[in-house]
Amino acid sequence: MSKPTEATGRPTIDPVTTEIIRCALLQAAEDMNTTLIRSAYTPTIYEAKDCAVALLDRDHQVLGQSSGLPIFLGNLEECTRATERMYGRDVWREGDVWVLNDSYIGGTHLNDVTVYAPIHVAGELIGFAASRAHWIDMGSKDPGGSMDSTTIHQEGLRMGPLKIYEGGLPCLLQHDLIARQVRFPQPTLGDMRAQVACALTGAKRLTEIVERWGTETLAAARDAIFAQTERLERKQIAAIPDGVYEASGMLDNDGIDLDTPLPVTVRVTIDGDRMTMDLTDCADQATGPVNCGAAQAVAACRVGYKLLVSGEVPLNGGSFKPLDVITRPGSMLAAIEPAACQYYYSHLGLVIDLVVRALAPALPERAAAASYGDSMIVQFTGLDPRSGKLFVSQEATVGGWGAWAAGDGESCLINNVNGSLRDMPVEVLETLFPVRVEEYAVRPDSAGAGRTRGGNGVVRQYRFTADQSLSLWWERSVTPAWGLFGGAAGAPPRVTLNPGGAGARELLKANALAVSEGDVLRCESGGGGGFGPAGERTAVQVTEDVRQGLLTAARAAADYPSWSGERTG
Repeated sequence: MSKPTEATGRPTIDPVTTEIIRCALLQAAEDMNTTLIRSAYTPTIYEAKDCAVALLDRDHQVLGQSSGLPIFLGNLEECTRATERMYGRDVWREGDVWVLNDSYIGGTHLNDVTVYAPIHVAGELIGFAASRAHWIDMGSKDPGGSMDSTTIHQEGLRMGPLKIYEGGLPCLLQHDLIARQVRFPQPTLGDMRAQVACALTGAKRLTEIVERWGTETLAAARDAIFAQTERLERKQIAAIPDGVYEASGMLDNDGIDLDTPLPVTVRVTIDGDRMTMDLTDCADQATGPVNCGAAQAVAACRVGYKLLVSGEVPLNGGSFKPLDVITRPGSMLAAIEPAACQYYYSHLGLVIDLVVRALAPALPERAAAASYGDSMIVQFTGLDPRSGKLFVSQEATVGGWGAWAAGDGESCLINNVNGSLRDMPVEVLETLFPVRVEEYAVRPDSAGAGRTRGGNGVVRQYRFTADQSLSLWWERSVTPAWGLFGGAAGAPPRVTLNPGGAGARELLKANALAVSEGDVLRCESGGGGGFGPAGERTAVQVTEDVRQGLLTAARAAADYPSWSGERTG
């Protein structure tokens, strides 16, 4: 229990109570996430789990954040902070719920919508519950989202802080406004209400914690948790040699000018127990939709940071206290109106890998080679002949992760931008949409060779069972997944329309491309980079890779010249 100290009068708390409250806060966030996923109307949320939630204190600091998309690390509170900056502290009223999706505030594209609510106990504001989830359509110029947008105004309904419930009652005018701007009003409002239910779950759980332990004990536990996290992170940073570390890469293009790569440089400075990441040396905001608000660039740096610093410690308000991130307004990592932001995560995945690459010389035992990249989006839209209704299917594609000192990279895993996001199950895809998946398999020979090898990508082949439109956003062909310390790069991605046919086309980006019933789309995601010289991988390991179908014998002989086809028992 907490009690005031004689010296300061501030409450102290014992470690056991602190740990119980820590777990209660984390479980509260998980309960919120479960409520959202189970209540959602669209498979993007209930199957793919394209969402994240957070429980915040009254000062907008994270008390608990569930498993979800890492790219929202420490980012949801930007929405509550922005609302308070605009309307003042007195704006928070019991029973109110707010929504926001402005790309220049939350940092994401307009489809990622944040719903948040203040939490009151006995009339006193004690915190906030927030969630962010992908809505399948925001009324953009193309259903679901456009791969060739050049301004935010082509990307759909953009909402600054907007109250959607007041005093516990729905604001019907706002609900009607949202419904009229999107192509799928019922599922959209259903997902919005699922996020409202998520907020109510968070409010209930935090209220229960306060009722059990009291606000003073909760505050004392929060302070102890934040202090411990900050202390652990500062200790790990202080162990890194002071200096400036740098890494650079290229985005393929902005989706409009397909011949011009876009540079990204991450410069990391270690000074004692503080770390600064400088993103100012990157391309200006692009014509195409590869831009993001500064809040998302900061979140990407935080993901790279957590990969190397105290990754085992759950996120809370003490995280990132030793980290500063510098962005440049008007760059593609800190875009300003009217920059298009639909595919904001392409450069964020690159930033995450560049943070690790920059610090690899100082942290060789923790650093991993690059992964296959961003979400590699495949989107189908059209009229389903089975129902006569418009549909949008948008899914991320898994691929290979980079190897590290202690082991091989993971194969067939979602990228580190998206964390616990799932690829769409074949059965769900074929049931809901006019498409058939003909092949879903590991892509052999896609991993970068090394002492520890990268992970393999996948092959996912679709056959269209009705005329429809195809949109694609695939990356990492200019800067494939690099290796570290002598490891080889992974294979870049490859997407082919009607492979083997007379009119076969290879393309990585497309917007609303007409495809016909019977057409085939073959998608091959990239592999992760290798770690260390390939000559140091054992023959037994190479043989096992060949046996499992991860590596062909011909490629094994080319990548590992000392291997002579040994077989295991």
